Amino acid sequence: MIEFLFLDLDDTILDFHKAERIAVSKTFRCLGLEPTQEILARYHLLNQLHWQMLERGELTRDQVLVQRFGALFEELGVPINPVECARMYEGLLGVGHYFLPGAEEALEQLRKKYKLYLASNGTASVQASRIKSAGLARFFQGIFISQEIGANKPTLEFFIRCFAKISNFDVRRAMMVGDSLTSDIRGGRNAGMATCWINPWGKPRDPEIPVDYEIPSLAQLPALLLQIQHTEQIPSSPL
Repeated sequence: MIEFLFLDLDDTILDFHKAERIAVSKTFRCLGLEPTQEILARYHLLNQLHWQMLERGELTRDQVLVQRFGALFEELGVPINPVECARMYEGLLGVGHYFLPGAEEALEQLRKKYKLYLASNGTASVQASRIKSAGLARFFQGIFISQEIGANKPTLEFFIRCFAKISNFDVRRAMMVGDSLTSDIRGGRNAGMATCWINPWGKPRDPEIPVDYEIPSLAQLPALLLQIQHTEQIPSSPL
């Protein structure tokens, strides 16, 4: 039976794409660059590529935060300082929050039956601001941000450090829930947990990253867990 739930934050609970689009648009306009749909789409792709390099250990967090903008400005041929842009963007990203449909209601249900833990790769200062703005702390018994933990998802080290902070933790009764196959699902499996992939767009699965369960949004998680409880067939991966 599942007892411990590890939940990702961005695009699992909060709508990061919306927050990103608003913050990037405001930042670019302040720096004299009109945020067209093409520019925003290209930034979004470059941002994903840079975070994937972080997950693979190819870049540090500080490099990601600046180089994603540097790569875009170099492509566009615009003389904007990526360090200044990164600083302005992070300040704007931490302002406000946008819950995904049904996410807040799901958290209200889940916290009554399970021990909830937030597990995010985001920047500590930005995530702290967004968590406070959304009033999320009340749902969780622990909040684990990779920058504070000292390791990133999907590494086993990230989860080991999280587990060490939880009393009477049993990985066989834990599940990782998130939208990223490479970060959340691979990380959960690395750590020996059951996994649940949030896949709102119906993306194809990656045969190299097995998924135990798949749902379109966090709103479906309470019903899924109830079904698992009834069947008592909980997949898990050994460490």
